[in-house]
Amino acid sequence: MNKYLAIDIGGSFVKYSQVDHAGNLAGSHKVKTPNNLADLTVIIEDLIADMGSDIKGVAISCPGRVDEATGIVYKGGALPFLHEFCFKQFVASISHVPCVVMNDGKAAALSELWLGNLKGIENGAAILLGTGVCGGIILNGEIIHGRHFQAGELSFMPDRIGRPGQEAYFGHSASAVGFVRQAASLLGLADLDDGLTVFDVICKQSNQEVCLLFEAYCQKIVHIILDLQAILDLDRVVIGGGISAQPIVIDTISKQYHLIRNRSQIMADSLEPIEIMACQFGNEANLLGAIYRLLIEMDR
Repeated sequence: MNKYLAIDIGGSFVKYSQVDHAGNLAGSHKVKTPNNLADLTVIIEDLIADMGSDIKGVAISCPGRVDEATGIVYKGGALPFLHEFCFKQFVASISHVPCVVMNDGKAAALSELWLGNLKGIENGAAILLGTGVCGGIILNGEIIHGRHFQAGELSFMPDRIGRPGQEAYFGHSASAVGFVRQAASLLGLADLDDGLTVFDVICKQSNQEVCLLFEAYCQKIVHIILDLQAILDLDRVVIGGGISAQPIVIDTISKQYHLIRNRSQIMADSLEPIEIMACQFGNEANLLGAIYRLLIEMDR
C-alpha cells in the first residue's frame, strides 16, 4: 500500500505522520520546532530517511505565503527563517519522490473540503483561531490562493480603522491566545495560557466579567464571518483552532451571529443565514490537507 509522509511545521511543534491514499493517519507525532532552518531541514531529512523505500511522496504545511508551483515560502509567518526557502528543491536533493508545500490555513481548509465539514460545499471558508486568525477560502469547490498567495490571511482584515499598529487588525483583536490570556489575567491565574480553567469558568458562568469578555470575543469572529459572507456569499463557515474543541465556542459564535444579523432589518433581508460549524479535524487538519494537495498533484 502506498504511504505518504505528511509534515506540518508550526510555530511550536513540527507534527508528522504516515498517511495512506484514503487519508488514514498512522498516528500523529511531533517534535519541538527548531529556531533555525538548518535544524529544521535535518528533521525533515531524518523523517524521509526513516520511511525508506516505502515513501511515495512528501506533503508539507507551513506558515507564510506559499507559491505552491515552485514550493517557495515567502515571509514565513511565525517562522521568518523560512523566507525564500524552497522545500521542493530541498526534498528533491535528498529523495526522488514528489513533494508539495502549502500554507497551513489553506491546508486546514482543504482537509475539511476533502473529508470534513466542507465536503460537498461549493463556497465556504475555514477560520482558524490561534495566535492570529488564518484560514482558507473555497470558491466553486476550489481553494483560493490569490495573486500574491495570501488569500485567507484574515489576520490582516481591519477591525478598528484609525487605531495604530497591530491593534487595528483582527489578527490582534480576534486572537484566541490573546483572549485566553486576557481572561486568565482577570481570573488571577498564574498560567496565562490555562485555557481549560478559563473555559470551565465560562461554562459555569461563574465570573461575569470573563463571560462578557468571551461574548465580545465571539462577536469579533461574527464580524469576520459577516464580512466574508457579504463579499463571497458563502454557504458554510467552519471554525478551527484549539479553542474550537470547546462546544461553547461554536454555540456562542452561532448565537451572536443570529443576534447581530437580525439586529439589522436590511442585513436580515439581504443575507441568507449561513451555516457555522466546528472543523471536523483538529491537530490533524494540516497534515490531511497537505496530503490531499499531494494526491491531487500526483493524479494530474
